[in-house]
Amino acid sequence: MEFTNPRAELIYQDLISRHKRTSLHKRDLAKEMGLSVSTIDLYMHKGIGVPDYKKLGNAKNSKVIFNIVDVAEYLSQTIKTA
Repeated sequence: MEFTNPRAELIYQDLISRHKRTSLHKRDLAKEMGLSVSTIDLYMHKGIGVPDYKKLGNAKNSKVIFNIVDVAEYLSQTIKTA
């Protein structure tokens, strides 16, 4: 697996070790980003502020998952370091 930068790979390894799976649910992403699930919903509705995701179904309340690779890439580009 290739990442755009070394930080993305470190974030990926951390996420995999803590979550033990390859995708995250909205509540998991919200916790990782320090946001509420309703804020994640708002960002998804606006089309900004969240990594790529897949909606599993056509219903309004269908489950949404985020691939950990996409989350790691997104977080590596948005996390500010001193």
